[in-house]
Amino acid sequence: MKPDHAALSATLSSVAGVVWPPLVAGEAAYLAALMYQLEQTQWLSADAIVRRQHEQLIHVATHAHAYSAQFRSRMQAAGLRSEQLSAREALRRLPVMRRRDVQTAGEKFFCTQIPRAHAPVAESSTSGSSGQPVVVKRTAVSRLMWLAMTLREHLWQRRDFRGKLAVIRDDYLHGDQMDLPTWGPPASLLFETGSSHALAVRAGVARQFEWLQSVDPDYLLVFPSNLAALLDQFEQRGLRLPRLRQIRTINETLTPAIRASARRVLGADIADTYSSGEAGIVAVQCPHSGLYHVMAESLIVEVLDEQGEARGPGQVGRVVVTDLHNFATPLIRYDLGDYAEMAGPCPCGRGLPALKRIAGRRRNMVRLPDGRSLWPSIGGPRYSEIAPIRQFQFIQRERETIEVRLVSAAPLTADQEGRIGDLIRKALDFSFKLQFTYFPEQIPRGPGGKFEEFMCELAESGESVAPST
Repeated sequence: MKPDHAALSATLSSVAGVVWPPLVAGEAAYLAALMYQLEQTQWLSADAIVRRQHEQLIHVATHAHAYSAQFRSRMQAAGLRSEQLSAREALRRLPVMRRRDVQTAGEKFFCTQIPRAHAPVAESSTSGSSGQPVVVKRTAVSRLMWLAMTLREHLWQRRDFRGKLAVIRDDYLHGDQMDLPTWGPPASLLFETGSSHALAVRAGVARQFEWLQSVDPDYLLVFPSNLAALLDQFEQRGLRLPRLRQIRTINETLTPAIRASARRVLGADIADTYSSGEAGIVAVQCPHSGLYHVMAESLIVEVLDEQGEARGPGQVGRVVVTDLHNFATPLIRYDLGDYAEMAGPCPCGRGLPALKRIAGRRRNMVRLPDGRSLWPSIGGPRYSEIAPIRQFQFIQRERETIEVRLVSAAPLTADQEGRIGDLIRKALDFSFKLQFTYFPEQIPRGPGGKFEEFMCELAESGESVAPST
């Protein structure tokens, strides 16, 4: 990729009196050095990347074997030594770990010591939107990797850091709204940036719509479900955001329909990022092909079938990650609870593995009485042809029962409920018992501000996953 001269011209210097070439120090210097390395490593061959990944894995596994009782037990049960993990086949002998395994292990999961250069350690908890919150300890080095992968995504998309950034996301703010002079880390560590403006997702779509028009951003960061609601508002009123160059989506599954709607309504493309609270940035969109490149310098990502065998291009499987730099929390062969479709080599020429799409989370699959699990295609747009439906959500609480949550501009008649019910049963290929629940303004979001159109609350079991296209 050719240098981004606009970004380079905005690079900050840490040394007084020196503006060109800029000199950086402290965390910014570490980040700049790492970004230089990442510019080279992305072009390595796929085989070379795998080889370097496993060289790094031996180091983190050796440390975890010495200081994590839970990881040591896993390795012993699998009959493995750390040095054997230089081979991909040996890593696959280590059983996959899930959320409940981490919760059960408690403090035995974490390393009792970390290398001095990796300090300090910070603790965070995932949102627990699955009902199974997980605590992760993250070192300064793993945080640096997270910053670097975020900055890589900015640079791949060739964003103008001096533009104005608007953010609508979870309720982490003191109050609902915040205005800052810069974008914040990682961009502000190395570059001059424009201002950033944040609004909590709890503010509601009507206020978000008015706020976005007043901010008039160049870039917008938002959850896909929230974006879909905003797009409806803009389309109904025939308005746009004049300066908007690109939309960034995070945290939820992005559908092709939302991509198309953003392009039609706001004239803006979407750059999506696949991340997790436990592992950080997992994959970001290629600026050339639109595939999701795995951040392979930071993580080993496997896509597996239900028997633990690797999936190939065009096949969907569960996502299992290995964190290569967290010496406090050994996330080695950890099941994120997501499903993704593998892609072949990306035409851009990068050796980084690629995913074609993120299919969704295990909890977003409907469990059918015949033992199959599948991602539902519920057909939401057709509901508005029957009744003035503004928002919907489906929750499977029992094997043959689904709660249908609706926000409607007017009460539904029995005939309208029946017709919508017929659409739902046809889409799900089963005659579920439906329980309708109505909300006056909006359906409450889950922890972390996420919203999921379908959630299954049944206990996990060994159902098969239906093929997905």
